[in-house]
Amino acid sequence: MSVIKHKNQRVGIFIDTQNLYHTAKNIYGAKVNFDQVVKDGLAGRSLTRAVAYVITTESGEEKGFFEALEKMGIETKTKNLQIFSGGAKKGDWDVGMAVDTIKLMPKLDTVILVTGDGDFVPLVEYLKNGGCQVEVMSFGRSSSAKLVEIADDFVDLDENPRKYLIGYRGGSNRYIRKPRTEPDQEKPAY
Repeated sequence: MSVIKHKNQRVGIFIDTQNLYHTAKNIYGAKVNFDQVVKDGLAGRSLTRAVAYVITTESGEEKGFFEALEKMGIETKTKNLQIFSGGAKKGDWDVGMAVDTIKLMPKLDTVILVTGDGDFVPLVEYLKNGGCQVEVMSFGRSSSAKLVEIADDFVDLDENPRKYLIGYRGGSNRYIRKPRTEPDQEKPAY
């Protein structure tokens, strides 16, 4: 992958918070250091916008997490956790994240998608066809192979878990690969 990074590039960072949270929790038993992820993704370039897509719960326990993101300069977009009559829960931002990215595309040279979700492959294709450089950052072991392949650049957070995780103690990883048909969305990312 040949990727160009220079300080005048206008960069938008779009974070699939649920995807990273559940991956970090399931593989490492730790939390994501979003500040470090944004800093390394930006790589000295000009940040136009960083947005984290998050799910709220009735208890409101995630409020401190949202405030911490905003102190890092990351805008948060929230959506309520959906609870269906049968008790199933769902909370994802895939469509909202894609729409926001497309709306901001004319103001960006580079789009960084912080997710491993293969549902974003058509978005990457669209952005690249529109002239944007597209970079993906995620934990490689739980990322869509097609998403990694199609991106102009891929940063594998698995390569340095101490750098990208809070509370990581090293040692054994509790990774159990789950089928990629339906992401685990039962709990919010906090």
